[in-house]
Amino acid sequence: MNALELQGVGKEHEGTPPVQALRDVSLTVESGGFLAVTGPSGSGKSTLLAVAGTLERPTRGTVRVAGTAVQAMSDTELSGIRSTGLGFVFQQFHLLPTRSVLHNVADGLLYRGITAAERLERATEAVAAVGLDHRRTHRPGELSGGECQRTAIARAIVGEPALLLADEPTGNLDSATGREIFSVLGRLHERGTTILVVTHNDELARRTPRTVALRDGRIERDDRR
Repeated sequence: MNALELQGVGKEHEGTPPVQALRDVSLTVESGGFLAVTGPSGSGKSTLLAVAGTLERPTRGTVRVAGTAVQAMSDTELSGIRSTGLGFVFQQFHLLPTRSVLHNVADGLLYRGITAAERLERATEAVAAVGLDHRRTHRPGELSGGECQRTAIARAIVGEPALLLADEPTGNLDSATGREIFSVLGRLHERGTTILVVTHNDELARRTPRTVALRDGRIERDDRR
C-alpha cells in the first residue's frame, strides 16, 4: 500500500485574482520511501505538504493517505487521520519550555487513550531513535537548535505514523546542523519510516533517494537515485 497518493490535485487560494498554488499535481509516495520536494519560493511546496497532510483541502483532485481517500472527510475525521496516521515537523519547534525532552515527546500521545507509563516508554524509544537519550531530562531552553529539532522529530514519530511530513525542518538552523538533521531523517528512513520533506536546500535534497521539483504549482522534475 502507498503511504500517499495525489491524483490531479489542484489548489486555488482566494484572491483577486485567485492564486493557483497547485496545478494538476499527481504524486505517489510508496511506503518506506524518502522524498524531498524542492522549488523556488512560491512554487507550491508548502501548499503541497499542507494538502498531503490534510491541513488544507484540495480545490480539485483526489488525496489518499494509506489508501484512504480523505478529501471528502469531515473535519473530525481528518483530525483522526492526522493524529494516528501522520507526523508533522516544522521550522518552528513548538516545544513546551517547562517540559523536559521526554515529556514533550510523550505529550504527542496525549489523545491516544494510552496510559502515562506507556506514553513515557514509547517516548523513551523515540528519543533514543533521534540520538537524544542523554538529553531526555533537559528542557528546551537547555538545548541547541539542532537538539530542539531532534526533539520535535521524536514527538512526530512517537505515534508511529504511516507518513512523516517535514516542512523546511532545517530552515532555522545553520548548514552543519541542517546536515545533522537530514542524517537523523536518513536513519529514521533506514528504520522504515516513510518521509516527505519540503526543503529549499538542493544540496540536502540530493541526499534523499528521490527528489521532486516544483515550479509554478506543477511538478517540473521527478528524480530517483
